Amino acid sequence: MSDSWLAGKGAVVTGGSRGIGRAIAEALARAGAGVIVNGRDEGCVDEVVTKILESGGRSQPGVGSIADFDLAGRLITQCVSEFGSVDVLVNCAGIAEPPGSSILDLDPEDWRELIDVHLTGTFNSCRHAVPRMVEQGAGSIINVSSHAYTGRYGGTGYAAGKGGVNSLTFALAAELREHSVRANVLCPGARTRLSTGADYEEHIELLHQRGLLDDVSRQASLAPPEAYHVGPMAVFLSSDLSADVTGRIFTARGGYVGLHRDVGEELLALRDESTGAWPVDELSAQIREKLGLDIDQGVRGDA
Repeated sequence: MSDSWLAGKGAVVTGGSRGIGRAIAEALARAGAGVIVNGRDEGCVDEVVTKILESGGRSQPGVGSIADFDLAGRLITQCVSEFGSVDVLVNCAGIAEPPGSSILDLDPEDWRELIDVHLTGTFNSCRHAVPRMVEQGAGSIINVSSHAYTGRYGGTGYAAGKGGVNSLTFALAAELREHSVRANVLCPGARTRLSTGADYEEHIELLHQRGLLDDVSRQASLAPPEAYHVGPMAVFLSSDLSADVTGRIFTARGGYVGLHRDVGEELLALRDESTGAWPVDELSAQIREKLGLDIDQGVRGDA
């Protein structure tokens, strides 16, 4: 039974031709789903499809960039045509930021491409898939993000794109809950072509030297587990086992699965509005005290 959690379901996996996307596509197929494997490299896409078919699964290729709105629509239509419905959408397509880039020097064209692939690409596929899921009264969207959204891993466009994906997922989950369509984020940690090699290792070491990564994060980044470990979490989020799970951000890294706590806020300062606006020095003292900072720092800085 555990091998057929997704029997009879149709799935689209963007970025499914390599690395984590490939591991997810193969895991969904092993669980019984028919999978449209998307990627820009036709040879890599065909390799994954062939492996799934030879293993007794169901799969079809969908070659092209998910940044193309029309291509995204064709993937969803293809899934419905081949497998009868689109029950699962996994957005895993991604590209790396140019090595060493930052807000100090990132080219606007590179920024646009990063946002187009990560954020706009996710919108494109969701925009086509969601109406069909709403019509059938069920569906699971898994948007693959990254701990890079915290800003601790450097870069600009990649971090912004992943942060946007998280917020888009929150919006989808809230809007689609009444239609029994769920949306979750998966932040995987795994060995891929983007997380190996001399340039990647140099990047991690530099972040550690700058104090952006602590020792534990540095070591974890330099020794990622194999991508197949992400598969079970993808199957869980795709299946009816998670029918009441939506609007969450999960981590899957090797044998570790984690939950990112909901974004919230806490009271820092409160003033009776009838007494007028906050005096800036009083506001500064309140905020700095709650943040555990030196209250007098701002005063000295103004002196």
